[in-house]
Amino acid sequence: MAGADTPDLARAAEAGGADLIEIGFPFSDPLADGPVIRRAAEKALAEGMRTAECLECLRTVREQVAVPLVPMTYASLLEAYGWERFDRDARAAGASSLIVADLPVDEHVELRRVQLVAPTSTDERVALAAASTDGWLYLVTVAGTTGARAELSPALAPLVERTRAHTDVPLYAGFGISTPAQAAAAAELADGVVVGSAALLAAEDGAAALERFVGQLRSALE
Repeated sequence: MAGADTPDLARAAEAGGADLIEIGFPFSDPLADGPVIRRAAEKALAEGMRTAECLECLRTVREQVAVPLVPMTYASLLEAYGWERFDRDARAAGASSLIVADLPVDEHVELRRVQLVAPTSTDERVALAAASTDGWLYLVTVAGTTGARAELSPALAPLVERTRAHTDVPLYAGFGISTPAQAAAAAELADGVVVGSAALLAAEDGAAALERFVGQLRSALE
C-alpha cells in the first residue's frame, strides 16, 4: 500500500526476490479486499495518501528499485482523477502497467491494464480478458475478497485449464495465497503467484521481516 514506508518495503521485497511489486492506491470502499488490505488502505488514507501523493510515492519507489511496479486501485479513483490523466501520470511516475480491480474488461478498453479473471468468469469473458490484458493475466483463485486462506483454492486448476485454452500469456495466480507451500502449489499450475495480504502482514513487522517472507516465497518457487 502506498505510504511513507513504501520505498523501504519495496527495496526489501526486491531484495527478497520479488519479480514485480504491486502498489495499492487506497480507496475508501475496496470491494475486492479483505480485512488486512482494508486496514492498510484506511491507514494510508488517514495519513493523507490521496492520488497525487500515491503517484509521488510511486515515483520515489521507481527511483529505488528495478523490478516492474504495478499500481492496483479501483475505478472510482480513476473516474475522479481522469482516466487518461491517471494513465499518463502513473506511467510517467514509473508504472509498468495498472490493475483496476472493479473495472470490467469491456469498459474503458483504451486503458492498457492487467485484466483479472475468476472462477465465475465465463469462457467468453476469459477470452476477452486474455486478448486485451497488458503483459500477463491475473487469475483470481477464489470467488471472494483478498486474504489469507488455510489451503490453496481447488478452483485454480480448472481456471488455469480454461484460461490456457484461450491464451499463451503468463498466468499469475492471486487472492488467498499466503504461505510458501501454497505459493509452490499454485506455481505448479500457473506461471507465477501474487501475494498481497500475507506480505502486508509481514510488512507490519518491518522491512527486514518482509524481506525474509519474500525470500521464503522465492525459495519455495525454485
